Amino acid sequence: MPDRHLCENIMSKIGIIGAGECVTAFLALGVTVFEALTPDEAAAQLHRAASTGEYAVLFIDEELAAAICEDVARYKDEPLPAITVLPGKNGSKGYGAAAMKDAMERAIGADIL
Repeated sequence: MPDRHLCENIMSKIGIIGAGECVTAFLALGVTVFEALTPDEAAAQLHRAASTGEYAVLFIDEELAAAICEDVARYKDEPLPAITVLPGKNGSKGYGAAAMKDAMERAIGADIL
């Protein structure tokens, strides 16, 4: 894994991993799109993006994130990339909220949500 210094790369990128129709709109915002239709594709895209050291934030579709939770967990204690789960086209299934609650608990040592 590359060195991840918070101030090393001032122009860090933002990426999103998910199904084409759900993520292509993010191109207009300058977000790099990593298309993934299956959990295997999502895991490969996640590791590819994270290994570059160029991405400060990676958004991932909630259904895919839940399916590759072990892969996502590999990065939870790394300063970069911050992985944020977004609800998919079918709405939230609760995985993203649970992940945010866990991250808040680890950060401040108490459950405030």
